Amino acid sequence: MHWNTVRPISAIAGYVALCLAISPGCASAAELLKARLAQNLGPISGLAIVAKSKGMFEKHGLDITVSNFTSGKQCLDTVIGGGADIATTAEAPVTASAMAGQPIAFVAGMEYSDLKTVVAAKAGVKTKADLRGKRIGFTAGTGSEVYTATLLKSAGLAAKDVTLVNLRPQEMLPALAAGSIDAIDTWEPHIANAKKALGEAVAELDTAGTYSETFNIVVMKPYLDANPALVEAFIAALIDAEAWTKAHQEDAITVVADAVGMKRDELAPIWTDYVYHVRLDNRLVEILKTHSAWRLESGNHPPGAVMPDFSKVVVTEPLKKIAPERVTLSWK
Repeated sequence: MHWNTVRPISAIAGYVALCLAISPGCASAAELLKARLAQNLGPISGLAIVAKSKGMFEKHGLDITVSNFTSGKQCLDTVIGGGADIATTAEAPVTASAMAGQPIAFVAGMEYSDLKTVVAAKAGVKTKADLRGKRIGFTAGTGSEVYTATLLKSAGLAAKDVTLVNLRPQEMLPALAAGSIDAIDTWEPHIANAKKALGEAVAELDTAGTYSETFNIVVMKPYLDANPALVEAFIAALIDAEAWTKAHQEDAITVVADAVGMKRDELAPIWTDYVYHVRLDNRLVEILKTHSAWRLESGNHPPGAVMPDFSKVVVTEPLKKIAPERVTLSWK
């Protein structure tokens, strides 16, 4: 949809709100802008889940169709391949795509949380240094890979000192239970699931502060150029979801747990691990640069890749237009 064919989003949102006030069934008659969201189905996508569940996309004039995936890499790959319009994704797929010259637009961060390590009790791992010689499950191409490299480096270890086993997040628990690996490096809720399922057979290693993964909204630049009002409305719905989530934490836990297939009493204890905040700030850019530096140092990048110019990858205009106070980049 070209810019000159898009109605002002405020007018559409106002019409939808009036429709809803007059008659709940009227919303289906509203002229909504359609978009396809590729979403990592986990609490890291909590704001998008809440916005969809609570009708916030519709209130901003949007009809969002959601396809769920198990990693942000799959989400961004789907958008790049044309199978979706908007991706929820971490920084790892962003840096890989930027280095490959893909015309992506990083339009907002929406969440960050620490990655963690769970080890088999019988492996005898008490400290990071004890990982030497162990088999570690990780997910290539995601924040899990960078976390693993950072963790090993902080312990004075290199990849050659361990056996790295590339697994999807949902494959880690069965592998740990079967004894085919000694540890897993991943994000929640997979850590909580492993501890719940395996009990005293596993333990969480203290790796606090090692690596925080961000979760973000990314589109293709041609799509943004053609649909600026839609992207602005999408971000505005996430900001509404953030406010609702903070004001109704108990209800938000229930909504997200139901959506991702978790028991509420399993999500509640780790809820505060997820920091939901729609923004574009220096911390996001520093994480992107740190991740890119790791790719260049490790050789995990496309041939001929250099450090991306993130001032051309991060696009501030949509968020600036609707909430300028949330854009605090200095580009130093």
